[in-house]
Amino acid sequence: MLNLERLRTLDALARHGSVSGAAEGLHVTTSAVSQQMAKLEREVGQRLLAKNGRGVRLTDAGRLLAEHAARILSQVELAQSDLEAQRGQVVGELRLVAFPTALRGLFPAALAALRDDHPALRVRSRELEPEEGVNAVLRGDADLAVVLDWYNKPLPMPDGLAKAPILDDPVEIAMPAGHPLAGRDDVDLDDFSQDEWVVWPEGEFCHEWLLYTLRSKGIEPRIAHRAEEHHTQLALVAAGLGVCVAPRLGRDPMPAGVRAVPVRHRVHRYVYAVWRADADRRPSIRAAVEALQEAAKKAG
Repeated sequence: MLNLERLRTLDALARHGSVSGAAEGLHVTTSAVSQQMAKLEREVGQRLLAKNGRGVRLTDAGRLLAEHAARILSQVELAQSDLEAQRGQVVGELRLVAFPTALRGLFPAALAALRDDHPALRVRSRELEPEEGVNAVLRGDADLAVVLDWYNKPLPMPDGLAKAPILDDPVEIAMPAGHPLAGRDDVDLDDFSQDEWVVWPEGEFCHEWLLYTLRSKGIEPRIAHRAEEHHTQLALVAAGLGVCVAPRLGRDPMPAGVRAVPVRHRVHRYVYAVWRADADRRPSIRAAVEALQEAAKKAG
């Protein structure tokens, strides 16, 4: 009889590609992963791992069993989802992740509502950028992620996920109050072709969107400063060090000396929740989506 927890360890190893990655995803030590894999090899009577430089790789037998493990674990999650749905109770643990402005702008109200309405539900949350959030849900490290699409650049979305809209987030351009365009009712991105930009760290989805959008207009952005947090970006803008993209979600309070001006041709982000389709019937997922949508109405 194959042990479910050992199959879960094999699945994590296949998805993360390393013992350390599997240990981090399962929230256990690397030695615990190695011990589980050694026991699983004894159970099946075959080598599942082989040395690969300083790391390990799955053998042919390991890859074959990992494919079965993924299907078995999916069926187990589906069974748990169906049992929760049959009971109709919002209970257990729910792990939520969100990109920073969504966590700041939505989670305080949403999590407080979940605590008040469903006291038997234990909610855990943390910040993750959109692509990392999607991957965490796929790996089973999170139950639900709040992510985003830009109006002209969608986030790549793998199969096997369900989604629900949370809100449309309008985007403005933040500039020092003394900027020549600060008195306008609206602006175009083209108006800032000669300005220095304060942007997100390189490689982040929002950073790639800004470069893609400006370059599609024939503008090579003059990037002066990089900061992950919007409030840090706005502080740099307030100091007169550049302009930045300023979504409304989670933005307030706006620092003194900054003016945010709407973009004439509406620029916005679609914010939505994603979860594994095989967990679609879990009442806790539905409760979380509803709480996030209610929080979005208040944030709007």
